[in-house]
Amino acid sequence: MNDFRVRLEEERPYLLRYARLQLRESSAAEDAVQETLLAALAGEASFGGRSNLRTWLTGILKHKIVDTIRREARETTRAAPLGEDGEAQLDELFEADGHWREFPAAWSDPDASLTQKQFFATLEECLGRLPAKTARVFMLREHMGFETDEICKELGISSTHCWVLLYRARMALRECLDMNWFGKK
Repeated sequence: MNDFRVRLEEERPYLLRYARLQLRESSAAEDAVQETLLAALAGEASFGGRSNLRTWLTGILKHKIVDTIRREARETTRAAPLGEDGEAQLDELFEADGHWREFPAAWSDPDASLTQKQFFATLEECLGRLPAKTARVFMLREHMGFETDEICKELGISSTHCWVLLYRARMALRECLDMNWFGKK
């Protein structure tokens, strides 16, 4: 086995973790990573070591993830109405006028917490608790850097719905992190 293939295989766990965060389904993540590695093998000559291998592979994987999302969007006949995929639980955090029922506690030192590996494990767990569509919108925006209009086009949603999902994701993540990370002492 040549050195390039060994290096590709060493990046597989990272790529799988990245894809699972985006796609939330192990089989879809496996498929995206497999397609990424095949594309990398086919494009080995174009890589040439001009950038970090992980960065190059992640770039390829991002395109494969978007392709998967597009494919899933075409295959899905109609999205579930709000509430059926767990979003109703988020509404319980707010009064009818949109204000918090109980305002979240202030975080003591989030910058220091970000440097801790356990924080990222907790964040990953919190992301896994989000409804699938809400998590997908959040990851496309905050992790992959997509603009709102790109997200709307990819997922077939309105910009208003996109902003609602982003808001709910942020609030749910804050609540989850308050309970599972910042509440710890």
